[in-house]
Amino acid sequence: MENIKRLRKEIDRLDEQILSLLSERVKICRSIGSLKKEHGIPVGDARRESQVYVRVRRRAVELALDPAQAELVYHQITNMCHSVQE
Repeated sequence: MENIKRLRKEIDRLDEQILSLLSERVKICRSIGSLKKEHGIPVGDARRESQVYVRVRRRAVELALDPAQAELVYHQITNMCHSVQE
């Protein structure tokens, strides 16, 4: 049981890092959103998003993750970032 507690603490530490990185990503996306508004550029960029998903799938394979599941996570992240750019 002690091993489970130790491993859960490690998960909690990793979750904190993930959330901190998401916060940084959102801050950058807000800045991008401001620039897009300033220059009349649409929020969505299908080409860029496609590039991100290809990169995510490739990296997921390298890390022994399911590429489809990793892409689903990134769809959610992209949706969150779209909402802060609007």
